[in-house]
Amino acid sequence: MLQKIFSNVREKCPLVHNITNYVTVNDVANIILACGGSPIMSDEEKDVEDITSICGGLNINIGTLNHNTIPSMFLAGKKANELGHMVLLDPVGAGASKLRTDTAIELMEKVKFSVIRGNISEMKTLALGNGTTKGVDADISDAVTDSNLEKSIAFVKNFAKKMDCVVAVTGAIDLVADSEKCFVIRNGRPEMGRITGTGCQLSGLITAFIVANPDNVLEAAAAAVCAMGLAGEIGFSHMQEGDGNSTYRNRIIDAIYNMTGDQLEQGAKYEIK
Repeated sequence: MLQKIFSNVREKCPLVHNITNYVTVNDVANIILACGGSPIMSDEEKDVEDITSICGGLNINIGTLNHNTIPSMFLAGKKANELGHMVLLDPVGAGASKLRTDTAIELMEKVKFSVIRGNISEMKTLALGNGTTKGVDADISDAVTDSNLEKSIAFVKNFAKKMDCVVAVTGAIDLVADSEKCFVIRNGRPEMGRITGTGCQLSGLITAFIVANPDNVLEAAAAAVCAMGLAGEIGFSHMQEGDGNSTYRNRIIDAIYNMTGDQLEQGAKYEIK
């Protein structure tokens, strides 16, 4: 299954419109290119409707919100919905500030999302309407662990049902679910948390995967999460003495670039619940 999903991304070269944060915009573009997609980065209000019209998917990331980009997110989201395009929301830092939380919730009210991807604290904030995060990172007290796994799966499935979309919660254990089925994914390395933007890159990656596999959104999102985690494992295995987080970032992107469908199929670590 994962092999076919990945092959579709390579073959179809999905065009993805990204309204993402300026901390990670270059890395998001590069990882979409690495997986076989094609990125366009545009957040100008007068530009976004035209740009999203020529793409197959829209990736909205609220990591560096400002008064210029917020209207662009709503305009692009509305246009993407009108065209039946795939749309992903990455609610970076929801719960860290009123602006982030309110904007994410309003986006969910006014834009139909195919996938919502974030850490567990962000998801709890969106589900409950309030919450806390550690800056833009998950609060450690919210972390998905083996001891609270079943409860976490139930939460993610319920949130997916409420939003009528796929929900991807990423962390040490990743959960990708719709209302009925959840992929529990254990790929990745803890060192990935020391790189700014691995989550943002994953959101771009998921968008490319779901655009190339519109009839299998849940499986495509899960495949992208497995691929990112596996790339983290491969990239870390290639680290040399003196390498640091900057090199690791590049090795992850290179691992996606060199990854094959067979490699993903064999290296993915998941169960379905």
